Amino acid sequence: MNQQFRAKLEEVKDEKKPFWSVMIPAYNCALHLRKTLESVLAQDPGTEHMQIEVIDDCSSDNPEKVVQEVGRGRVGYFRQEKNVGHTKNFETCLKRSKGLWVHQLHGDDYVLSGFYDEMKKLIDANVEIGAAFCQNFMVNEFDQFIGLSGLIQTQAGVIPEFLKSIAYQQQIFTPSIVVKRSVYEDLGGFDERLKWCEDWEMWVRISKKYAVGYLPKPLACYRVHNTSNTARYAKNAIKMYDFVEGIKMVNAYLPESERAVHLKQVLNHYGETWVIYEIENALKGGDKKTAWSNWKLANRITSAATVKIRLAKLAYRIAKA
Repeated sequence: MNQQFRAKLEEVKDEKKPFWSVMIPAYNCALHLRKTLESVLAQDPGTEHMQIEVIDDCSSDNPEKVVQEVGRGRVGYFRQEKNVGHTKNFETCLKRSKGLWVHQLHGDDYVLSGFYDEMKKLIDANVEIGAAFCQNFMVNEFDQFIGLSGLIQTQAGVIPEFLKSIAYQQQIFTPSIVVKRSVYEDLGGFDERLKWCEDWEMWVRISKKYAVGYLPKPLACYRVHNTSNTARYAKNAIKMYDFVEGIKMVNAYLPESERAVHLKQVLNHYGETWVIYEIENALKGGDKKTAWSNWKLANRITSAATVKIRLAKLAYRIAKA
């Protein structure tokens, strides 16, 4: 794989390393940032053990004010000189991290009580792991619980042969995962060619080389709202076109003998689930252009007869909309 699209991280050598680096990328999410910071500070073990820093991608809603009010000098703040986009902002987060383990917590997500203590227990009990994640709640803009991620396994510990499942389906929400900094130093940062599914590609890349731990307890919250990156990229099928490119990258991590089957199965699965979901969503919102864009993509990437029948019915509905 081409390394030029991934940030290179140097080892932090000149200072004592805290165990945690909680790096919070933020862009125009000051409305939710207070909740994010409060959720971390409520579990703060002190400066010797945890770095907390907000990395602002040149927002227009003054997140620095929130950092000052909530952080009271405890939370670091760095502002990009210009908007660099979320993947480059993630790169800055990783490069500015100093801890042994990095938790990249988006500025509109948050963690629940016990997240850092429970994750550290998992890490200490499984020293071979390079990353670990827990079960995850989905919440709306009002902090109401609207979903729960699937249960990977019932016991805490290493997930056996995790590559075989994560390569077929994205199962990790970013606020729920922590990664050893040395793993990022080894593998590089998020791939800048991907606009939306850079996280999935990263988790698969990690799973290819390192053991991954799991905690079957929901201790992180991923926020679903209309102004998120995910919602923005849903327009005109940008999200799903990007996801198709991500699928192709993920495909390359598998043994050559498995790649053809993997590509067909994953494209059919996401063509039938996520892309059709986006078509239905666009129709509900009266967005015919986005519905057609997603329909064209789904029709191109899927080969299953059942999906083709559903798409034919959807084409009629879009035309009549």
